Amino acid sequence: MQRTSMLPCLPGFSVDKNLGRTRFHKSQLFDKIHGVYYLFEKADTKAYSRYSSIYPRGEEPEMPSWLTYDGQRLMFKAFFQETVQEKWKTSFHIRVVKISFFLEDGTMKIVEPSVDNSGLEQGVLVRRQRIPIPDPVKYRYYDILDLNVGKEPEIYGRVYKIVDCDKFTRQFLNRMGIPVPDPIDIPKDPYDEIRKVEVFPKKPNRMMDTLGDFLKYDKQVLRFYGYWDDTESLHGIIHDLELHYYLSDNTMEIKENVSPNAGRDSSLILVKRMKIPKFYSGLQPIGAENRFTVLNVLGEDARQSYYMVDSLDTGKISADYYKENELGIGAEINVFGRRIIITNMDDFTKEYYRKKYGLNDFTPLIRPRKGDEIYQKIEKYIPPYNGFGSYEDSLGNCFTMIPKRPKSSSDFIKFLCYDKQGFNSHVFRFRAKMISKIPEHEERQFIIRVFLMDDTISIFELAKRNSGFQRSLFQKRMPIMLPGQDIFTSKKPEYYKSHDFYIGARLNLYDFYFEITSADVYVLRYMELHCDKYPKANKKLIMEKLRESLQPVYKEFIQLYAPPEDDTRSLEYVKLKEALRRYMGDKITEHEMITIARHYSSPEKIEQLSREYVRCLLHMELNRFLWHDLERLEEDLHYWDENRTGFLSRGSLYTILRGCRIPIDVELLNSMLDHLHKAEDGTIDYNDLLRFMNVKIDPLPPTAPVNVKTALWWASEKEPDCGEGINWYEFIKDLNIKPEENVIENNSNEETKFTLTH
Repeated sequence: MQRTSMLPCLPGFSVDKNLGRTRFHKSQLFDKIHGVYYLFEKADTKAYSRYSSIYPRGEEPEMPSWLTYDGQRLMFKAFFQETVQEKWKTSFHIRVVKISFFLEDGTMKIVEPSVDNSGLEQGVLVRRQRIPIPDPVKYRYYDILDLNVGKEPEIYGRVYKIVDCDKFTRQFLNRMGIPVPDPIDIPKDPYDEIRKVEVFPKKPNRMMDTLGDFLKYDKQVLRFYGYWDDTESLHGIIHDLELHYYLSDNTMEIKENVSPNAGRDSSLILVKRMKIPKFYSGLQPIGAENRFTVLNVLGEDARQSYYMVDSLDTGKISADYYKENELGIGAEINVFGRRIIITNMDDFTKEYYRKKYGLNDFTPLIRPRKGDEIYQKIEKYIPPYNGFGSYEDSLGNCFTMIPKRPKSSSDFIKFLCYDKQGFNSHVFRFRAKMISKIPEHEERQFIIRVFLMDDTISIFELAKRNSGFQRSLFQKRMPIMLPGQDIFTSKKPEYYKSHDFYIGARLNLYDFYFEITSADVYVLRYMELHCDKYPKANKKLIMEKLRESLQPVYKEFIQLYAPPEDDTRSLEYVKLKEALRRYMGDKITEHEMITIARHYSSPEKIEQLSREYVRCLLHMELNRFLWHDLERLEEDLHYWDENRTGFLSRGSLYTILRGCRIPIDVELLNSMLDHLHKAEDGTIDYNDLLRFMNVKIDPLPPTAPVNVKTALWWASEKEPDCGEGINWYEFIKDLNIKPEENVIENNSNEETKFTLTH
């Protein structure tokens, strides 16, 4: 029973606090006592709180302070003065510290930042704990009211002067109604002022600072190939050498390349890594490489001896070493009495000399041959392919008794260059149909994928419902040989490459004939950016072909297909396609027409997927999977946006949405990011993202269920991304065809001018 202090303790004057309660469990929590976690009742600390609540009674939040202020602390900058006894020119030190007050439990920690060459043990001066206030105040600990700029708290006998605080601390105290004064200047430390005066060192450092060259040229090695002619000596031969020059420290290493079955050890190091002098006269005396030169030594006892360092380096022998500017094809160097001639260098070395010294002639020298050397190139005989397994699998039986598994990718550099990198997948996707005399097969639709990393091909069938065909993988990922080859030979067969695939191509893939009808936007854009490898997307070559074919019929072409004269002057893609088919026939492919249409398309693009349609698909997926964690997503977005700008990059938003496990397809996620509001620098407004994903505000009517992956893959391929039409002015200007009559008139005018002048 609970009673009021103003009422007498009599029956009827007490109120039962259990009236209306339905849950009678005790609030419990875990606490660590002597290193062990125990379960005990939660203490009510509201009655003993030092401060009044800022919330009305009954409306204060139930979240404890260790959750409310988790990870938050107040940072103060302070100093204390330490007296120094028997020290030259200084009687005290000024030591700067940082005082941290943790809001979750009222603990404090004092840390002194480390200063180079201070001679003091710095770091944590007072570990994290609750610090009591010294006498005469008892039974109370330091709190936020006791810490402020200008105050001098005494902590364990040492007085600290608080001079400044960080931005968060100033804002927190001001919101709590505690004014924070302006920062105070820290007095100068006399010891630091003495250390600023430059003093000439008794032992100057004579080491050359090579750290800059090490950071700039680390792991950069110049490789040269040469020889050493030792035929003049008894049983001497010509040694094939390989020189490594390390740019980081100007050292050289010489390795001898020994051919197999030569009767000598392979991988022989002729000269270890070192600086090679130009002129070698003999070994240097002991101490010649020492950085210091001792002039006078006084005293017999080593403990009481005195010495003086020669600052002028009297008697120092200067050695001249080989540099990279003295090496090159045809250079002759003397390596400890051996005459070595450089004949060639690798590609990295050639590029280095081309950029730094402007050299372009890298013609290699021919190593001299002696009469006793016999060169006979023996080609390895490879038996013809027998038809069992793949060509690489059968080839492995010809080299070893126990065949090994063939490597999946022989060109590892190509694999690294064309592997998936972010949004750049390096995978071509085409839609194709089957060519067959059977009517049922003509309606079959397929997706052909071409992987650039290893030129493998996979085919997936998009079968319709109740068509009698299964929607599944038609051909697994593997390289496909070109048709019409004689495979039962020793020569490796040729396979389909990425440049064999384009819109309008007809391919024979293992006796199945396909016609490519469309491609996704990534394929079109990639081919246009690398038009030197894909001639079907090379705008310059296509325009030359058009200029050659339309030259005789240019007048008729203009009369029939020129759009009416207006402000836009745009030609529809259908009419352009009709004109090119009429005058060029099979000389031009559909991929080339799409390339021209994309290049000369009007600025107004046809948007196949509207914002409302994508939002409707998104809401359908979110409702289908019962996803309601929009508040958690908003917390993650605010966590990533530390400055509260309201904008994040596309990559960051993609990472957040994938990390929150949004139950939508990747294609739908990318389509949603394409339709969000963007800033000038390309960042996306994530508040628009929250409104876009909110199914409660402005809900959309449900739509018919569709295959999201397939619909979004080929949504932009309903039209070849050509906008509302072709820019007729730009197209005719770049076509640059002059009618024959104008050409004849111009030629006649030039002839008349020539006759008049002469």
